[in-house]
Amino acid sequence: MAAPNTAPAKPINRIQENLLARNERRLLNWLCARMPPFVTPDRLTWTGMVGAICVFAGYVASNRGDAWLWLSIAGYFVQWFGDSMDGSLARFRKIERPRYGYFLDHSCDGLATALVVVGIGLSKYVLLEVALVALVGYLLLSIHAFLSVRVLGELKLSYLNAGPTELRLILIALTLAMMAFGSQPALFGILTWFDVLVGGIGSLLIVLFVLQTAITARRLARDEPPIDWRG
Repeated sequence: MAAPNTAPAKPINRIQENLLARNERRLLNWLCARMPPFVTPDRLTWTGMVGAICVFAGYVASNRGDAWLWLSIAGYFVQWFGDSMDGSLARFRKIERPRYGYFLDHSCDGLATALVVVGIGLSKYVLLEVALVALVGYLLLSIHAFLSVRVLGELKLSYLNAGPTELRLILIALTLAMMAFGSQPALFGILTWFDVLVGGIGSLLIVLFVLQTAITARRLARDEPPIDWRG
């Protein structure tokens, strides 16, 4: 039986250029310095998942009353706290487990995103089919990010100066607008303005995936020019 691979993972160049990155990093460092010992990265990861479940539950329950949307808003804050703090705390305490942390964190991110977006689609404000367009766009960009780690050693965490935190703030604003304006038809008597917005965001993510794929492929083609097999 082959021995398990215990070699340390190569460091990943994290590219984060979102608008709030610098201030968010200061806040996270401040929080890390004040976390009690019983708070561990794994517990923060599961806290983030609890937040995502609350977001999902709030959207689904909003079919029975708009007040349930406050549960979704609270869930976004809990999800941000857990998702942003787990890796930050591990790096702050110098207790990183690079392969384990990378695998668990991004696996939970995928599940959390699915819960959030499907929850929006199961509310009375956005059609599930429209919400799934946004989910497809997000997952395509996630695939691009994970492939970039493999071929470039880079993990791109933001696009168009926006990252997960900015996206959460957009979704919180969207949720507040749901409570303020309700679901009024906008196009063809079927789609609401929320459908248009969510579908537009999903379409933009898909376009970004196509553009980033073309840019990365061109970069790799320069680094690995074709070989003349004829000698």
